[in-house]
Parts: sequence; structure tokens; C-alpha cells
Amino acid sequence: MYLNNKSKAIAYGGLLTALSIIFIYLSTILPYNKLLMLFLSALIIPIGLILTGTKNSLYIYIASSILSTVLLGMRGNILFYILFFGPYGIIKNLIEKTNNILIEIVLKLIYFNITFFLIYKLYELFIGNPINTNMSMKNLIIFVQPIFLLFDYFLTLYINKLKKYRI
Repeated sequence: MYLNNKSKAIAYGGLLTALSIIFIYLSTILPYNKLLMLFLSALIIPIGLILTGTKNSLYIYIASSILSTVLLGMRGNILFYILFFGPYGIIKNLIEKTNNILIEIVLKLIYFNITFFLIYKLYELFIGNPINTNMSMKNLIIFVQPIFLLFDYFLTLYINKLKKYRI
């Protein structure tokens, strides 16, 4: 039986959305490795980009965000997914079309810093102090920059491997 491209995109979208929700759910119930589960949920969007394109990846992100919020309630981990881990694959794809490494790094860091600050303030407003530390916000942002760049590097390696093998 032959499936047309629209049917494939819908099927892949459903499967990838389900995988995202599973990883997001695991990030809310596991006592450890919460960020690892969110990182794994962030890997789903690049798979969608490769298999179905930007438009359907956006649908996967939106569906994962809405369904995880409805099914699990608004929790800190879901906020992290909605504001950073979910859209980052799409944002990364758009930024990397500039083909200028310096501009790419600057734009990625701007995106990261804005979302990090927003997540921090929303978390602080609705849930409480997100990080029990005496570190100032400025020092905290400086501290997480290399971690973000490492995250971006591993995501790039993953995407390149997927493209090489064309899953």
C-alpha cells in the first residue's frame, strides 16, 4: 500500500509528538535526569525537520506543548520545553541558514539568554526560586553559557548523524 507524503507527515507527526510527550512526562516524574529527558525531547524536533519539514515540525512542537500542558498540568519542566527545548530545533535550523558561524553563535546566544531569563522569571513568579544559590542573575547567565553551547554542539552532531544516515 502506498502512502502519500501528507499521510507520512501526519503519521510521523503523531509518532514524534507521542515520543515528545513521553520524554516530557519522564522529566516530570523521574527524580534525576530531568534535563536529560528534556534534552531527548528536544531531539525529536530535528527528526521532524528531517522527515517532514519545518511546517510539520512546528505542528509537532505545538501539539507536544499543548498536550503535555493539558495532560500533565503546567509544571516547571513543561515550561522549559515550551519556551526553550521544544522550539530550539526549529530556531537552530532557521539561524543556521545564515551560513556564518559567528552570526549563528551570536543569534543562538541571544535566543538562549532571552529564553533563560524569561523561564527564570516565570518560574520565580509562579513556582518559587528556581535555583537555591546565592549567585546573581548575571553570574548565573555567564555560568550557563558554556553549557548551552555544549548542548548546541551535541545537537549539531546528532542532526549531522541523522542527515548522514537519513534515518
